Amino acid sequence: MGHYQANVRDIEFTLFEVFGRGEILGTGIYEDLDVEAAKDILGEIARLAENELAESLVDSDRNPPVYDPAAKTVVIPESFKKSYRAYLDGEWGKLDTPVELGGMQVPPSLRWAVAEMVCGANPAIHMYGATFSFAKLLWFLGNDEQKKLAKLIIDNAWHTTMVLTEPDAGSDVGAGRTKAVQQPDGTWHITGVKRFITSGESDMCDNIVHFVLARPEGAGVGTKGLSLFIVPKYHVDLETGALGERNGVYATNVEKKMGLKVSTTCELTFGDGAPAVGTLLGDVHDGIAQMFYIIEGARMFVGTKAIATLSAGYLNALAYAKERVQGADLTTPSKDAPRVTITHHPDVRRSLMLQKAYAEGLRALVLFTAMQQDAVALATDGDPTRHPEKGSPADLAARMSDLLLPIVKGLGSERAWVLLGTESLQTFGGSGFLQEYPIEQYVRDAKIDTLYEGTTAIQGLDFFFRKIVKDHGQSMTALSMQIQQFAKDLGTNAGALDTEREMLGKALENVQGIVGFMAGAAFQSDPRTGGDLRNLYKVAQNTTRLLLGAGDLVVGWLLLRQAEVALAALEAGAAPKDEPFYQGKVAAARFFTRQVLPRLAAERAMAEATDNSLMDVPEAAF
Repeated sequence: MGHYQANVRDIEFTLFEVFGRGEILGTGIYEDLDVEAAKDILGEIARLAENELAESLVDSDRNPPVYDPAAKTVVIPESFKKSYRAYLDGEWGKLDTPVELGGMQVPPSLRWAVAEMVCGANPAIHMYGATFSFAKLLWFLGNDEQKKLAKLIIDNAWHTTMVLTEPDAGSDVGAGRTKAVQQPDGTWHITGVKRFITSGESDMCDNIVHFVLARPEGAGVGTKGLSLFIVPKYHVDLETGALGERNGVYATNVEKKMGLKVSTTCELTFGDGAPAVGTLLGDVHDGIAQMFYIIEGARMFVGTKAIATLSAGYLNALAYAKERVQGADLTTPSKDAPRVTITHHPDVRRSLMLQKAYAEGLRALVLFTAMQQDAVALATDGDPTRHPEKGSPADLAARMSDLLLPIVKGLGSERAWVLLGTESLQTFGGSGFLQEYPIEQYVRDAKIDTLYEGTTAIQGLDFFFRKIVKDHGQSMTALSMQIQQFAKDLGTNAGALDTEREMLGKALENVQGIVGFMAGAAFQSDPRTGGDLRNLYKVAQNTTRLLLGAGDLVVGWLLLRQAEVALAALEAGAAPKDEPFYQGKVAAARFFTRQVLPRLAAERAMAEATDNSLMDVPEAAF
């Protein structure tokens, strides 16, 4: 068994006891999947993750991929190839494959629960495995010829890539300069350089299909002028699947990174010396909208990866703390007092409970977000490119998922990274700094999560301006009403959580206060009503604060929902083997409510004290 331990008990509790996912199984598009089958899937992937997938995590970090600059090829370590092959042999890609191509129709909540365990064991496996979700998008968005390519991608497990970032443009996607020129035969020649391209080169498959944002010759500036092109590493006979000549796209560098080394992060050069030939996705110039299907999935993945690593870090720290004997109990200070395991020490308990609360609360956040995606999938027959009927419950669920995505990505990555370094690693003392334990690699591998798919600052801007203001606060109001109703529901469980419900209500008021201040500053920035544009600076100084504060609020609410279910189970006479689990859920919720949520009052005070003096500091003074 490797470094990883799956928390299947908590995953099943959250899916079925708290969120009632069993209610949607066996019906509609999920008629072939019942609760027992879903639990079998979770059990099988847990076994695989803890063993074959986890086995190569350390070796593939110590012996990373080797890039040959002359051949522009990469050799992946054999240990990782073995793990990845085990994933493919288990046919887990079917969970992301269109049913028309032999895939399995599963709700997003179950799919993301599976993804958590894969990411916790060895995140690069899930990243190379994006093959199947990209092919699914190509199947739904592509023209007839591209649908044939989608089938070949799935049948051959060819890698796929999201080719977005450029060296000069960075997160300013609209500034991209990669160019596309249409040819007489209808294909396009792509020229330019892209950077930070995940899975851009490897020797684990015989072809790679790139999804490339480029600007057609003569198109306008900004993101609206971008189109999405499908560019294979090797040309393909779409009727036979036979590979043809090499296309003009090459990995001209593989980045040397602080972590997640086995995932090849490449510089790709298109059209240097030979044409890079591509086809326009779906024969329509709608690149940024098409790419956002990929981006949204990628942001969900990053948050899931982050919380999976935090869960693994916490469970490793917990196991160590239960075995590590050091010092006497604080209440027996005599020199000859018996030594105790460090779980007896108050600050270690504080640290472990903080890790537990966030690991399980963030897991609930991911699955609650996926639960919204379940509703959308049911309303659209599983077509990821269809939007539910406007004004329908599924439409609200889609908006809710959009609202929560930057929280999943931003809060998940930030809290996981900080807790892994300051709490999980710290539990081991000096030993945590050694490669003898996996935590130091977790810390290095997890740092990228705050940067991937838009930094935390970008997530904060997206959360306020696009997911709240542009949505006219509809989804935020709906979420707030759910939290408020829970906070007011005093007397439930014989009032056992009444204090926590009241504290949750105060936390909600504080987050609403931050939103109110920012909305006021935004309104006062409109020149049409006599406002000063500089007031936007006050908004932008608080977007990250709001994102993380709102995220903590939602996590606190979800932990309390779990505690409510756990208390009911205890009151009903839970089996002795289950009592500690349910007691832990109540303890985590109470701890988080009392130790984390009160900080939101200070965050609100800081937001409301914001002025523009920071923006007046001369650059030379920094």
